[in-house]
Amino acid sequence: MPSACEPFVDDIEDMVSSHDLTSLQRQFSRQSVIPRVRKRKEQPPAEELQVDSVIPGTQKVWMRTWGCSHNSSDGEYMAGQLAASGYKMTDNPSDADVWLLNSCTVKNPAEDHFRNSIKKAQEQNKKVVVAGCVPQAQPRMDYLKGLSIIGVQQIDRVVEVVDEAVKGHSVRLLGQKKDNGKRLGGARLDLPKIRKNPLIEIISINTGCLNACTYCKTKHARGDLASYPIEELVERARQSFQEGVCEIWLTSEDTGAYGRDIGTDLPSLLWELVKEIPEGCMLRLGMTNPPYILEHLEEMAKILNHPRVYAFLHVPVQSASDSVLMDMKREYCCNDFKCVVDFLKNKVPGITIATDIICGFPGETDKDFKETVELVREYQFPSLFINQFYPRPGTPAAKMEQVPAQVKKQRTKELSALFHSYNPYDHKVGERQHVLVTEESFDAQYYVAHNKFYEQVLVPKNPEFKGKMIEVDIYEAGKHFMRGRPVDDARVFTPSISQPLLKGEVSGIPQVKCSQENAVLVVSSGFAMSLLSCWRSLTSEATLVQTGLGSGVHYAALGHLSIIISNLIHILSPPFPFVFDLHGGNQIIIDP
Repeated sequence: MPSACEPFVDDIEDMVSSHDLTSLQRQFSRQSVIPRVRKRKEQPPAEELQVDSVIPGTQKVWMRTWGCSHNSSDGEYMAGQLAASGYKMTDNPSDADVWLLNSCTVKNPAEDHFRNSIKKAQEQNKKVVVAGCVPQAQPRMDYLKGLSIIGVQQIDRVVEVVDEAVKGHSVRLLGQKKDNGKRLGGARLDLPKIRKNPLIEIISINTGCLNACTYCKTKHARGDLASYPIEELVERARQSFQEGVCEIWLTSEDTGAYGRDIGTDLPSLLWELVKEIPEGCMLRLGMTNPPYILEHLEEMAKILNHPRVYAFLHVPVQSASDSVLMDMKREYCCNDFKCVVDFLKNKVPGITIATDIICGFPGETDKDFKETVELVREYQFPSLFINQFYPRPGTPAAKMEQVPAQVKKQRTKELSALFHSYNPYDHKVGERQHVLVTEESFDAQYYVAHNKFYEQVLVPKNPEFKGKMIEVDIYEAGKHFMRGRPVDDARVFTPSISQPLLKGEVSGIPQVKCSQENAVLVVSSGFAMSLLSCWRSLTSEATLVQTGLGSGVHYAALGHLSIIISNLIHILSPPFPFVFDLHGGNQIIIDP
């Protein structure tokens, strides 16, 4: 044995007595030992245990969205984040494990559909997560008890909420986004999203408004005005064009009020955006209330005349009666509305003005209603949204003396009859127009295109037309559309943009295409363990093998890499480039 004073001590495996048996002696000393074999009774093979996965990120999610384009944009963002985190979005509600219901609080029927969907999901034992304006404005409703809720400014945390719902937990995130105490426009604009139409990007430029309309429940959910900075909106538009989008919609509760909270205005934003619009692409401006657009009519006319901006504006009047407008607290009179329409019609020839009207608002007299009828008869709006008044709980209008239900129905019917008595497009038959093709018709018989005035033109279903500007001759006109015949030998203009994403493909994350099954991902050693943990949580179709090399750590990945790597880049957001060394000497470097 070595003495305790020796400067070096052997390994414990070497500290044995010289009289101990050697390894060879131990081996041969066991030859006389006969092992006893125990026979086991034959048993039937155990049945394979079938259990549902409770690992978040492996389930199928079905989402339904009601309401405005702002809500649609929120839904696209939520779907994108879920898909980027491993969830599979499905169009089949029966096949889904989770129902994500994105609600609208504008009208009673929309909320009724939302409530009925919750009941149906519960009857089918689906996990339910609710979002949108209804739970944000009324989170204590009885039918929302026990459900997980995503607030309208918390859509960037949808994965957290769905993860917890899958585990059987109830989570409610209803807070506001703030920076140094100042309310922000909402979640980041660069989040992953799945566009319902890969050719159309919906950008919310602000949330909330400056009004306090007595009938509006949306104000309870969206709150006061909060605008996104111009540079963030421009960057979002730029990214959209890089992903093959050819049409951008700007949306909010009131686009005309944009920027008043951050020291800018709508024309300033629009002039920056039009610089980014490639030839062959178009921009559509969303709804604006009369008071705020009045201040910018000259600039707005110039912008709406721009060749890459639709000459279209949605300006809700709601009523032509000043007394009704006062009860609504609309902050303008009918002449203000007429001023907007007359000015734009003069400065932007052919412009389409869309408007909204509420029939049967509390206190509306026959005289008030006749004033509204005369307004419609005078202007013959080509796009008119007629709404029967519904008292929304918690609004001042709900406490006012109501117009009898039968009277409301009759007025709605009368105004609808007037609207359908004229055809706004008959005089356009025989015209030659340039139209941008972006959609498929509901009956799947045509492609849907829009001309400069955002008027709907149906064209033949030629796959070469999708996402392109074509020239057509108008040969037929209906109440809501025209039909166009492509001009022989006319040029089909392809916008100078990338190919659009595939339907269902996630926007906003790098799209890594790997033709090989095997690849090596190289990252810094300090980042390796969180990478490994995140990768394993995202997929069950990949196996990681740590190989170790120098100051970095390599993981050989076996399986489907494309979406996994894209997810990691977005979720982990490292401050350094990713390097992908592919078999055959190929290499992909992505700098986030």
